Parts: sequence; C-alpha cells; structure tokens
Amino acid sequence: MPVILRIWPCLVFLFTPLCSMVPTLDAKQVEMLEDDQVWGRVTRFFLLQDTSVQIVALGSALIGITCGLIGSYVVTRRLSLFGDTLSHAVLPGIAVGFIWAESKDNIALLIGATAAGFLGVSCLTFLQKYTHIRQDSALGIVLSGFYAVGICLLTRIQKMEFGSQSGLDSFLFGQASALSIEDLWGIGCTLLMVGLFILFAYKKLLITGFDHSFSRSIGIPADFLQYVLWLLLAFCVISSLQIIGVILASALLIIPAVTASLLVKRMHTYLLVSAALGAAAGLAGSFLSFLGQGMPTGPLIVLISTGIFISVLCLRPTNGLLTQWYFSRKNTLRIQRENTLKAVYQILESHNFQNQTIRTQELMSKRGVDIVHCEMEIQQLVRTGLVTQAPTVPSPSLPGQSTLSLTPKGWEYACKIVRNHRLWELYLTNEAKYAPDHVHEDAEKIEHVLGEDTIRQLERILSNPRKDPHGKLIPSLTDMEMGNIQNI
Repeated sequence: MPVILRIWPCLVFLFTPLCSMVPTLDAKQVEMLEDDQVWGRVTRFFLLQDTSVQIVALGSALIGITCGLIGSYVVTRRLSLFGDTLSHAVLPGIAVGFIWAESKDNIALLIGATAAGFLGVSCLTFLQKYTHIRQDSALGIVLSGFYAVGICLLTRIQKMEFGSQSGLDSFLFGQASALSIEDLWGIGCTLLMVGLFILFAYKKLLITGFDHSFSRSIGIPADFLQYVLWLLLAFCVISSLQIIGVILASALLIIPAVTASLLVKRMHTYLLVSAALGAAAGLAGSFLSFLGQGMPTGPLIVLISTGIFISVLCLRPTNGLLTQWYFSRKNTLRIQRENTLKAVYQILESHNFQNQTIRTQELMSKRGVDIVHCEMEIQQLVRTGLVTQAPTVPSPSLPGQSTLSLTPKGWEYACKIVRNHRLWELYLTNEAKYAPDHVHEDAEKIEHVLGEDTIRQLERILSNPRKDPHGKLIPSLTDMEMGNIQNI
C-alpha cells in the first residue's frame, strides 16, 4: 500500500497540477461565481484555474475510466444487476462506519462499505450455492434487503446527537464538490488495481468469460478470478459513491460499457473505448455542472452517458436505428420507383410501343393508387430524371390527364426491371418446374435484388431467351437503347 501511495501522486500529476488543492468543498455543485459570463466559465473550466474544478474534473475522469474498465467485464459476463446490487449493498456499511466513528471519517466509511460489500457478495454466493433461487432473484433480494437496512440506519443516524450534520445523504445522490485529495487517492488506487489486474490477467479473464467450465479444465483459477473481479467491482462502487451516489453508481458501470459494445467487437478495443466513454462522460458532466446553476455533477454524468448511448444506438454506421430507418426508407422508395417504371413499361407494351407517352390516368389504374399517391410517385421519377411530365390539363372535369414519357435513363432502368422479372419467371418455370401462373409473386420480390452478375448467369443458363413463360418479350441489352424503342 505505501508503494501505491508513492506512485499515485505521480499519476495525478500527469493529468493536472494538484499542488494547490484544498481537501473539501461545501457546495452541492462545482463552485462558480454567479456574475460570470458563460464564456468566462468555459475558459475557467478548461484552463483549470479553480482548485475545485481540478479536483472534480480529475476525479470524474478517473472514476469514469475505472468504471468503464471494470464495467466492460460486468456487461460481458452479464452481471449488470450485480453491480447495481453491490452499489446498494454498501449503504448500510457506510451508515455503520459513521456510527462507529461518530463522524464522517473516510477510513471508517471505507471499512464499513467494504465489509457490507463483502457481506452482500457472501449472501449472493450462499443463495446461489445452497438454494435453488435463480441468480436474478437472489440479486433482487440482496439489493432490496441491504438498501432497506441502509435507509433505516440513515434515518436513525439523523436522530442521534452527532448525526444532525452527518451529510450522509451525499452518498445517496452523490456530491462531487465534496471530493478531497484523499478521495482522489482512493479513486486512483482503485484505478491502478483494476488496470494491473486487467493487464496481468487479460487472457485468463477472456477465457473465463467465454467458457467458465473450459477454463477450469485447463487449470485457470476461474473462481478466484471471479472473486477478485467482484472485489475490484466493490472498490470501484465504493470509490464512485462520492461522485455518483448509491442510486446511480451502477449507471456509470453499465452505460459506457454497453455503448462501447455497440461500436467494437474485440475485447482490448472494447476496454479502451469503454474507458474513454466513461472519462468523456465524467468530464462533460463536471463541465455542465460548472457551467449551469444548481446542476448536480453525478446525475449530469449519467445523463451524458445516456445521451452518448442513445446517439450511438441511433447513429452508428451499420446497425443504428436511424441508419437502418434511412436505408429502409431509401430501399422502399427505390422499390416504389422501380414498380412505377415497370408499370410505365407495361402500359407502353400494351400499346405495342406505338406511342412514347402515357396518361397519368393509365398509370393510376395500373398501379391501383389514387391521384395523390400517383402524383407523388411521378414527382419522385421526375426528380431522379427518369421521366418527364407535360403540364396538367387545367380542366377540373379531366383530373389526372397529364402525360408522361420516359427519358433515355428511365427507359433503360424500366427495361432492366422488366428483364429481371421475366428472366426469373422463366428460370422458375424451366429449372424449378414452377407452374407459369405461380411465378409472378416470387418474381415481384426478387426482381429488385438481382445483380448484373446473376442476370448474366441466368441468361447463360436459359440460353439468352427472348420470351417469358407468358409469351411476352424479355428486353435485351440492345432493347435498352432508347433509339430501338420503335423496333421492339
């Protein structure tokens, strides 16, 4: 322990100068002057001019890194509720430590919280080992039971002679402004222990997390590693109580790790991203607390973490909710556009390609839509340069009588869709032995996803056919040239 205490000031110095730090602050949020302008507050925060800013910013960043690292294993091992249970289980230990010392002594509170954490872990182990109670039920029992005991003890403390000014409510909701150098050392020691444990046991943790039974069969002390992980988790929860509080402590363990799981797949990258997200949330929360008035740091850190999670969930490049919606919407519009082009082609085909224009009323009938939806589909084709539309006849007695004509680009696109449809119908009829009157619905779906390579392969298999199963012409590459429209 003395060695850690000698190393830790060096680590603190790497983050920010702490030579003038004071031990405690009294305000609920980071201290600031009411007459400061917003830009002045921003400058004061990023230049770290105030000792209170240095303490809270550094403490929030360090606890964010610690929770991000240990939270990665909590999430991957599906122990999220365990972290929440442990954070609530330490509350009676804090109350007992205060009663023992008759003051808010950090050492007594730490000892009490640690003992309560171990007792909570022991209760969970006993319930899982000697009863048939499921893990989630056991976690719920320990969480509610210990938390209820803690609330009763806190209520009792307020009625004692030395308990009127206890300030233990800060452990419920967090009070980042009350951080001291001793608290930073505790957070730093926890981070150092977590970092060294992950560094030296990374591969073993990876194996035990993937397959617990296999790791035991090859001689890895899986149970010992699990208990050490629980111990470090308890220290992490205890060190974060001053900033986040009992109620929200599990949030900083879970949210950055879950957010990182949406971005990366490899474990070492996962750890780094989770730690970075935790640190970013800690710094951003302390910044907003300093910038605003009456804004508590701990809840702001959790809100920032939640905001980052929602942003990643919605905007990540591959499977984001908004990203999926965008591509789904884009694909829906593409299919609608292709179906409209195919309908235009079929109308021209019904006229034996004698005319190059069709009436909007014909397209409405072919598509089975009303004038409003038909106009929307037409305007989509016009915007993409696939058709041109003549001015609408102004007579109210002749609605939907504007004329459409395919552009060269639109003609080629329409022929492509019709070719895909009819080639697939012929393939199902000839090769899969479908009845000709049963192939249309399947071709309606597949025509939108067939690529050029697949089409070339179908043409080779079918020997470059010219007619579909219904005797209709299959447009060829030559037919796609606009100049040949009259020759079909």
